[in-house]
Amino acid sequence: MEILTFIVVLFMAYLLWRIVDQLPDVTFRLSEIQRDLAEIRRRIDTDGRNAPAQLTTSQPQAEEQAEEAPEAAEAKQD
Repeated sequence: MEILTFIVVLFMAYLLWRIVDQLPDVTFRLSEIQRDLAEIRRRIDTDGRNAPAQLTTSQPQAEEQAEEAPEAAEAKQD
């Protein structure tokens, strides 16, 4: 039974060694992911601030185009 316990302890030590060996890589990759997410959020933030201004200016134009469309269709029929 002591041999089995010794083998399990060795296996756990090996797994911990492998995990600790990979920690710097994992930490670097997580920091890269965080940086990318922060950049995406900044882009969405700046686009989100500009989008309402664009929507409010384009809405009257869309309404004018919708009003002109029936008139243009009537003119083409004549």
